[in-house]
Amino acid sequence: MLNGKHLIAGEFVGSEKTFTNEPVTGDADVFAAGSVEHINSACMAAEEAFWSYGYLTRSERAYFLREIAKEIDIRGDYITVIGHKETGLPEARLQGERGRTVGQLRLFAEHIEKGDYLDKRHDEALPDRTPLPRPDLKLIQRPIGPVAVFGASNFPLAFSTAGGDAAAALAAGCPVVVKGHSAHPGVSDIVAQAIAAAIKTCDVHPGVFNQIQGGNRIVGQALVQHPRIRAVGFTGSLVGGRVLFDLCAARAEPIPFFGELGSVNPMFILPSALSSRGTAIAKGWAGSLSMGVGQFCTNPGIAIVLEGSDTDTFTQYTANALELIDAQPMLTSGIADAYHAGRDRIATTHNVQEVMTSTCDQRNATPYLYSVKASDWLANDTLGEEVFGPLGMIVIAKNTTEMIDVAKSLVGQLTCTMHMDDNDADLARILLPILERKAGRILVNDFPTGVEVSDAMVHGGPYPASTNFGATSVGTLSIRRFLRPVCYQNIPDNMLSEKFE
Repeated sequence: MLNGKHLIAGEFVGSEKTFTNEPVTGDADVFAAGSVEHINSACMAAEEAFWSYGYLTRSERAYFLREIAKEIDIRGDYITVIGHKETGLPEARLQGERGRTVGQLRLFAEHIEKGDYLDKRHDEALPDRTPLPRPDLKLIQRPIGPVAVFGASNFPLAFSTAGGDAAAALAAGCPVVVKGHSAHPGVSDIVAQAIAAAIKTCDVHPGVFNQIQGGNRIVGQALVQHPRIRAVGFTGSLVGGRVLFDLCAARAEPIPFFGELGSVNPMFILPSALSSRGTAIAKGWAGSLSMGVGQFCTNPGIAIVLEGSDTDTFTQYTANALELIDAQPMLTSGIADAYHAGRDRIATTHNVQEVMTSTCDQRNATPYLYSVKASDWLANDTLGEEVFGPLGMIVIAKNTTEMIDVAKSLVGQLTCTMHMDDNDADLARILLPILERKAGRILVNDFPTGVEVSDAMVHGGPYPASTNFGATSVGTLSIRRFLRPVCYQNIPDNMLSEKFE
């Protein structure tokens, strides 16, 4: 059951100040609101935990991750109930997201047991080398220390309390301090209880995981500025993320801020593919665009096409498909307000044409579709800004040169997609190196919603898609964010045996 409290050093802690969630159905629940003092206690507990947890064996950490997954599954039915109440997300979506969450915990357990992530290197001593001898050198990746994680509004499980950032940090050997998102404090509460149970079962230091609920912006700022925090994982808005990013950089000892901030995930629909299967692409795009009420960071908000009758047909079929989608509640009223404001901004932009309109109010959202000439797109940078929700825009280029210009104009993206047939190969070869510089994942004949948690996945990209283009927040490579290489010179083997086992 909900306890409505923070988890700090193994204890559930209340506070005088409280806040309530914003359920789609049922009565609101009351939760303790975090303070700067709570943040300080949690960060100090995480630092104390690092001296033991950071030096556990890989098998001990893997066992801990699997126990967390098991405890989350035990509470699975109640997580679904409270998650649906708080967010309005369908039960099937929440069950699938829980499967992804426990799956990535178990994937990280397998990953660290293999040990490849340690990137161990050994240059043996060459005492007789001339003109200078070489010392014995061993390199291994080591955990960096306590990590701050900000829960995401749109993923109450997979990107929040025990989500990808927290799982990667714990796998690396880093204690975690989570700032729970106010969109789903109930889900965060239950997942924290699952982690607390795993801590007791595995007898690890209770400061290894801490969660602070609610609190104003000062609480979040205190977290990223706390001297014990060594890195930050964040998924959220460009505005909020940039503030935290700047605070991390302005610290007396700057730390890395791994933020995923925004993306319109453009799709380039090349001429032959548009001609041969434009209606199928239109149907697929409508489904991807409106999936989860458009509240995915990989939501494909932009389609770039060449002018002509095939584009006219594509536009009409997309509109027809979107018209069949009913109003659905967004995750929070604030997100809904931002969506309505984004819609109004696009609708009132000069030379933007309304293709399909609908009616939505309060917390609900319905799809919208607009079109604009590529020349107008290129002249107005604001048209490339993300509108978080099921809003699509068709950018119509007069020729392939203008389509390439659109590609070159893009800021950093999580994904870029090409829909192509064999006859489009020449144009695709021109676009591919451009898109490589723009995105962390490039797709062909697919839709970007749905991010596989695996070894080869990259979920990141150049700014503003993320603040660190060399990192990913999904997949086993994400563990590298919370490790740093250490070289041991002439250290006796018996002092390093556990690290180099």
